[in-house]
Amino acid sequence: MHALRRARRGLAATAAAGTVLTALFAATPARASTADATATVGGSQVKCTSQRPGLAARLSKDIAGALHGRDRAAALALYDRTTGTSCSFRADTAFDSASVVKVTILGALLRQTMEQHRALTAREVELTTAMITKSDNDATNALWHQIGHAGIQHFLSLAGMEDTVPGPKGYWGHTQVTAEDQLKLLRLLTSDNSVLDRDARTYALRLMNRVVPEQRWGTPAGAPATATVQVKNGWLPRDTHGWRVHSVGVFTGGGHDYGMAVLSQDNRAMADGVATVEGAARAVNRDLNTSTAA
Repeated sequence: MHALRRARRGLAATAAAGTVLTALFAATPARASTADATATVGGSQVKCTSQRPGLAARLSKDIAGALHGRDRAAALALYDRTTGTSCSFRADTAFDSASVVKVTILGALLRQTMEQHRALTAREVELTTAMITKSDNDATNALWHQIGHAGIQHFLSLAGMEDTVPGPKGYWGHTQVTAEDQLKLLRLLTSDNSVLDRDARTYALRLMNRVVPEQRWGTPAGAPATATVQVKNGWLPRDTHGWRVHSVGVFTGGGHDYGMAVLSQDNRAMADGVATVEGAARAVNRDLNTSTAA
């Protein structure tokens, strides 16, 4: 009898526990579902995913529309942590970096100083400020040679930027970059990670926020006034593939937390490249900052 009573009490306790667990699971909200969407432009696809209903479809359509006629000469990648959104278009295609590589150079220097347990020198502050805010090439040359190929490659490896290839013979502007790798770098600058500490990230973003007005074109086109904008652009003419015109930017503060990289080449003039980049950027900034994506 005693054994039977103990068994009954055990069954009752198990049933009660099951009831509690059922209630707990019922009270836990389901994770937001993710929707995928694609839109074709030329022979390639804009692929987007988002946790906001309708946003993936809208973004893929609008990005494809913005790049119509330029699809073979452009690439794009973006993330938005607020809406759980990401998009890519030819994001693994390699381009000559032009001056967007200067953010990578800055990251490599900051990583070196972390490993050496030291602060930037006054000279390094002067050089990095000129390199990012004014896109000064002499400052970039000095830092490129100071860090060295091994230092640049070390940072790329830590950052997971596997498709980025440093330019040969000191030609940093000929570094091969992809939109996907550029987005990895932007993610590093805007989240906790083991590659760049908070002080390094804050310093890099502060410089990108202080880019001179005449160089604040590109990804900031159409950005909301409530966002803090951090940008770095690049432009380079060559005999093959014409003008390379690129822009990378991150948008933070005021409830914003997203970034994008837009790369282009085969532009007849720099203005053509700027128009391509800004057309795509306006579509992204508009769609991400529309409260409903119906």
